[in-house]
Amino acid sequence: MTDADHARLLVELSRDYYLDNRSKVDIASARGISRFQVARLLAEARERGVVRIEIAPPASLDGDRATALAERLGTRDVVVVPSAADPRATRDSAARAIARELAARIRSGTTVGVSWSRTIEIAVGLLESLPPCEVVQLVGALSVAGAGDSLALIERFRGIPGVSTRPVWSPMLVGDPATAAGMRRQPEIAAALDRADHLDLAVVAVGAWSANGSTVYPLVSEEDRRAATTAGAVAECSGRLLDATGRPVTTPLDARVVGVTVDQLARTAEVIAVGYGAHTAPALRAAVAGIGVTTLVCDEAAAAALEQLLEPATA
Repeated sequence: MTDADHARLLVELSRDYYLDNRSKVDIASARGISRFQVARLLAEARERGVVRIEIAPPASLDGDRATALAERLGTRDVVVVPSAADPRATRDSAARAIARELAARIRSGTTVGVSWSRTIEIAVGLLESLPPCEVVQLVGALSVAGAGDSLALIERFRGIPGVSTRPVWSPMLVGDPATAAGMRRQPEIAAALDRADHLDLAVVAVGAWSANGSTVYPLVSEEDRRAATTAGAVAECSGRLLDATGRPVTTPLDARVVGVTVDQLARTAEVIAVGYGAHTAPALRAAVAGIGVTTLVCDEAAAAALEQLLEPATA
């Protein structure tokens, strides 16, 4: 057998084994050689570089990658979960990560502020018990088809022994600024929103300011959307808008929100934020800068997009 024939044999055996998933016994039988010869030839193929095996752990298992991303973002921790073809599976993975973070960080006497999203709703449902703590609802109710709302979320916490709650009995977004101001003055709502000045921990969702990225975006008028976009909004968090640098974006929409402010979140010692999908990367970067996110939970797609976004500009 010539050198060329031998090299061709190495390639063919490698394709059979590594690409077509044929067993060594099957290959040996088809070639009229022993399986030990097949094993030896496959080992030779690796040694000669015909076969190169690369092990690339997903971002969710790559601690060094997550640490490097956290350093570049300027946040303490980044938790990366697997991206799935079905967004619901990605959401479930993110929810489990949030539940783990909450369980690890809530201590007896902790005051926790909780915003609403479908992901956070699932995460709270996974919490079976907590130390005695206080949970503050950060935004009024926002009903989304196929999900609950922030009031239902606060009721879940109320059902956990030892947990006291401060609800916000209002829609998150009301029809006009005067109505919103009136709701914010209601004693129980005012007490909850004032308590947001003294949070030890907050958990919030971050979405891109777009039809598919924010639960608020589809609920407002085209005029409101256009005004926010023109003002530079790229991120939505608890009904509040941020520009690409993390600065609050104030539009007429802002005055109609019954909920926590950007400044209150920024003063919170620990903020856990969640977002997933590559399209959320600018919004996540804005949230880290604007509200001081300390733990970011995202998926592999968002992590990769953030890495690309944070690449130094080339001349």
